[in-house]
This record gives sequence, structure tokens and C-alpha cells, in this order.
Amino acid sequence: MVKIRSIINGSEVFAPPGATIFEAAQQAGIDIPTLCHHRKLHPIGACRICVVEIKGQRSLQTACTFPVAEGMEIETESPRVVSARKFILGMLFSERNHLCPFCEASGDCELQNLGYRYGIDHWFYPTFTKPFPLDASRGYFIMNHNRCVLCQRCARACNELVANHTLGLRQRGADSMINCDANLPYVKSTCISCGTCLQICPTGALSDPRSSFMGRDAQTERTRSICNKCSVGCGTSIVTRAGNVLRIEGDWDAPVNGGLLCKMGRFEPLYDQRKRTTQPMLRRQGKLEPVTWEEALQGIADHINKADAKEVGLLVSGDATNEALYLASRLFKEQLSAANVGLLSGAVPDLFDEKPGAFSTLSESDLILLIGADPAKDQPVSSFMVKRLVDKGVRLIVVDDGENGLRPFADATFKSGDLAGAIEIADRVESVAVLYGTGLTAEAAQSLKKLGAKARFVALEPGVNSRAAAKFGLNNGFQASTAKVLYALLGEQDQGGDDVLAKVDKEAFVIVQAGYAFPLLNRADVVLPSAIWSERTGSLTNTEGSVQMAAKAVEPAGEARPDWEILSLLADRLGKNLGASFAEISACAAKELE
Repeated sequence: MVKIRSIINGSEVFAPPGATIFEAAQQAGIDIPTLCHHRKLHPIGACRICVVEIKGQRSLQTACTFPVAEGMEIETESPRVVSARKFILGMLFSERNHLCPFCEASGDCELQNLGYRYGIDHWFYPTFTKPFPLDASRGYFIMNHNRCVLCQRCARACNELVANHTLGLRQRGADSMINCDANLPYVKSTCISCGTCLQICPTGALSDPRSSFMGRDAQTERTRSICNKCSVGCGTSIVTRAGNVLRIEGDWDAPVNGGLLCKMGRFEPLYDQRKRTTQPMLRRQGKLEPVTWEEALQGIADHINKADAKEVGLLVSGDATNEALYLASRLFKEQLSAANVGLLSGAVPDLFDEKPGAFSTLSESDLILLIGADPAKDQPVSSFMVKRLVDKGVRLIVVDDGENGLRPFADATFKSGDLAGAIEIADRVESVAVLYGTGLTAEAAQSLKKLGAKARFVALEPGVNSRAAAKFGLNNGFQASTAKVLYALLGEQDQGGDDVLAKVDKEAFVIVQAGYAFPLLNRADVVLPSAIWSERTGSLTNTEGSVQMAAKAVEPAGEARPDWEILSLLADRLGKNLGASFAEISACAAKELE
């Protein structure tokens, strides 16, 4: 490819055609400061901090929007440029309440950092006189307009990345403000609390009350991990300090979500008020009592050894790691020959000849046909992908008998009985992506096959790791009433647990391995405390089939242990050798998932 040659600060720089001055400088390792620019957003040159001087040009130009040209000579820190930046910073600091010592973003604020960089040690102009409102109605985050610099990152992220179009600008000049849906409070607006605006804000205008004043970024540790709230498999960055989780952020470099998270993945884990299980317990004389791990495991082993294979039942949660699911399958299905095994969350039925495709299939299609799923509710980040494509002109058809979060964005909607009408429309385009979930019936799948080679099928699994569980043969059907020894590996999710509780035999010996005190614990004879999302390392298989590693960020609570380790210890107690180390077990699981 032909490269464009330019001179930046006296050094030769080569950049691809169409690159901006900012991008060319970045490639050469030259830092140009900015406030409004973000690599995930389209540049708009709103803050003017990135202005540079170009030889032969009368005016300073914004580096983030101005394309580099052959032979262009650029200065990024000339006296004229520095003077312009100091003027802009002086205006920004004076315009609103930027009293850094009282702001929770102090130390991590991009505006403050630029102030230090350019020696802004006092206000150059009369300071703010008009207070702006503060909106704390959403609960998860606070909007303080007094600290806003109108970079519009939040509004652009809401529009360009999440495609929710809640945020925008109102008023003009000094009265300009970011607003929700024509000046509604956050809580009454169409805001879906994904928190993308919070993460992308460069100042303290948007803040998280839970982690405010809990430590500067330099005092924290970050652990790259994977969200376990749905099957999309979003990359996360878990921010911790002194062994405590402060907040969860999206990983901008994650291949699946590109930094986006939803309310379930960003906020709900931090506000979870459920009681934790922190020590092994054994029921004695009708009462659960704390015991050692050895006593608990021996009690389980004694009952399993006495039972026939047909009397042993295994119920697993869809949020368990690949390693835990692999060991559960090996131990109960292969070693103990138990046939009564099931998946608590269920899985998408295997109704098509080809394997479910990747989310990238959506962007390669002219039309998206959604059937048997409500991703806006169950897999929100995937709904962001759909809405972005709708904004770009891709047509959307929703087939659903009930409420569906993507219905307002659809070009056409059909009841399930009118599927033929949806297929007729889809048959007119060159390529179709069928996005489907557990609501898709075998009859509907047969009808969709009429679309032929033009159709690509993308499954939305109901559980975090349902695809791996099905691969390991753990979704073969489960009858709670026939189990005399029931091993319930619930993890963190108890979807359908109440139904199991109602059906389990009164004489059955029930083992519950869980991170939280679910209703089934009231029926448990043994309780095994398991580590939760932030306390374990393990791989997860998302709905596309991508295997990703979720890393441990903090130590487990009390005596809790990872699911795979508990199963490995139980296997040893039963005299079954299933692998000694995590690395060995993880490698075996990955090989079986290929």
C-alpha cells in the first residue's frame, strides 16, 4: 500500500491514505493531547485541544479531523499551538465548577491532567457564576453538569456504540447541556443504564457513587476477565483495591463487545445483596452445621457409593466454567454412569445442519430476522450490535408473540404464526442473518431452511455457558423426582431452582454447590461454598463458540473454592483420577470443545 509522507515535529512519518494527523502522529509515537477524541468514536473536533500548526496554513487545524497530506509539515507543540491550548484550557476551567480538590475524579481526570501538563495553576478569567443541575435519578451513576466540558463523548457513545440515542445537546453557547430525551431525568428517559457514558467521560461529570473517592486509578489493580451474566461473553476489566472490587469496566480491546457492557454486566454484580455461602455445611439432626471440607466431601462420597447409577442425578448451572462442566461430565456421566443429568438454564436446540455463526455475520447481511429471542432483555450487548446495524440501513424483522425490546427498531414485525410473511420478505434480499433463541420451534426452523444458502444462523444461548454444557452432554434431560442422590451445581444462578425444589424426592440426599444461599439450600443435606465471578479463574464458551478465559481478581470469600477444584476433590474422594492441575483440566476441556 502507498503511504503518505509527512513531517511531524521534524521527523518523517508515513501513514496510510485517509489517516488524520492525529492517527499519523499516534503511529509515530507522538502524543497530541485531546479531550473529545476517543478511539471508539468518530472524531468531531469539539474540544479544540488537539489543534496543530501546519506550514502554509493560516489557521490552526484540529488533528483528529484533518487528513494528513503528502509533504505536509506539522508542529504539535509550537509556541502558537501551546498558547492556543492554554487559552482553551483556561476557558474550560473558568466556565464551570472545576474545583479539583473536591471532585471524585481528581487524579484520574483528563482535564486536570492537561492543566498540569500546560501549567494552568490559576483561573485566567472570571469563574463560573451559574450553577448547573445534578441528576442522580438513575442510581448507578450521577450526572453533574457543573463538571461537564461538552466534549460530547457520552452522547456520541450512546448514539454510535449503543445506538440507544438517549443523550444529546440542548441550549446553545454557555447554556449548553447534555440532556436525555429532550430534557427528561435519566430515570424517566430511554436510558438503559449500560454505563457506557460513565466509562467514556473524561472528567467527573459522570461518576459512579459506589466507587467514588475509593482510590485513584494508580492505586487500583485491573484484571481482564469475561462477564458471566449472559452468553455474549463480553470482555471486562475488574478494578480492585485492597482485595475489594470497586467497579467493572468494559475492555475496549475485547473482540466480542469492543468495550461495551450492559446493566447486568457492569452494575448488577456490584449491587448483589444475596447472602454468600462461605463454609461447607452438613445436615445433622435436621440442622445444617459448619464442617470441614474433608467431612463434607466424605459425606457426599458415602452416599454416592451406596447409590445405584440410575439413582444419582446431576443438575448444573449454565454459568459454570468449561473446566467445571468438563469435570462434572467426566465424573458423573463417565465414571459414575449417571444418566439423569440436566442443565438448569437449558440450551438452544440443535435445529440446523450448520454450526451457529458469529456476531460478525450480522454485519455481513442485508437483513436480520430475529425469532424466538429477546436480546434487549437477555443478551443486551448483542441488541446494541443489531441497533447499530439498523442505524446503518440493515433491515430488521422481529417474529415474536409477546413484548420484544427490539420491536421499536424493526422494519416489520410478525406473530410466530405469520412466519411465512417474514420469510417472504427475507427471501427478496441477497443475505439474511437469522438471530434465534430457545423460543425457536422445530417447525419454524424447518421453514427457515427454505431461505437456503443466503441464510446464516446465529444462536443466542440462554445460559452463560450453555453451549459448552450441551457439548459436554449435560443437557440430556433431568428428572428431579427420580434422583435419590441429587448433586446441584448451581454456581451463581438459580433459574428454575424453585421448580426443582418442589419436585425433589423427600428422601433424596441433596448436595448443593453454590456461591449464594439459594432456596434449594433449605433442602440441602450438604452445602459446598463455591467461588463467584470475581474469585475464580476459568474459561467460558460464548454463544459464538469462542473460548475465553475469565481471570480471578480477588480471593474467595471464607472457605469458598472454585467449582472445578471442588469437583476434583470429590473425584479424588471417590477414587476417580480426573486430572490434578487446572492447566491439565483446562487443556482437556478445550480439546473436547474443538
